[in-house]
Amino acid sequence: MRFLSLALPFFLLTHAWANPLPKETKVLILAVPENWNSTVTQLQAYRRENDRNSWTAITPSFGANLGRNGLAWGRGCHPPQEGPQKREGDKKSPAGMFRLGSVLYGSDNKSPISNWRYRMVTDRDLWIEDPHSTNYNRHLILSTHEEFPENHLYDLMRQNDPAHALKIFIRHNAPPEVQPNAGSAIFFHLSRGRDHPTTGCTTLLREDFETLFRNCTPKDQPVYVLLPKSVYLQWKSVWNLP
Repeated sequence: MRFLSLALPFFLLTHAWANPLPKETKVLILAVPENWNSTVTQLQAYRRENDRNSWTAITPSFGANLGRNGLAWGRGCHPPQEGPQKREGDKKSPAGMFRLGSVLYGSDNKSPISNWRYRMVTDRDLWIEDPHSTNYNRHLILSTHEEFPENHLYDLMRQNDPAHALKIFIRHNAPPEVQPNAGSAIFFHLSRGRDHPTTGCTTLLREDFETLFRNCTPKDQPVYVLLPKSVYLQWKSVWNLP
């Protein structure tokens, strides 16, 4: 028993310093804002052929908008970290390393990006933001006869808003590891212009959004890494980041 108690801290330490980057990932989208309070950042995509190769930039650097209250640690591929933690409604972008969803959601009947599976959303497509719901942080499609949730804690996926005309899910606090009240409905979507902060999503100008996602597919197992500069410099070599 004494051996186990001594070994446990060593296990936790080595686990915390292990590289969480999935070996099968071929495309990495990197954003390094100046600090935890940043509401804007530069973002760029990189590719590697396998986990033994180095990263090569495949897109220009794009300006992107972040949450209006800055950043807080999210729940993704990385191990838990000390510091500010993402919470529902805090208007912060989740920091860390995250896989992406495999579906591009849009309001047009045809996708402008052919290499992603596409769903044209309707007024029956919801994203649930109720921490008490079993569908928390999930896409829910109501049938014709189903009632909308009474508490209104959901996002309509189809909105009369050009900024939501295209979006891809950033898998923060994603199923099956959903934690109540840890934050929901975090997407890449279109911006309303430069220097327009969000409620937690990462937004890009439409041309930049389309360029970014034409340069990768779900088969590339892409991840999004969003880290303040000081944290990025701490983890860059350990996590094998560009």
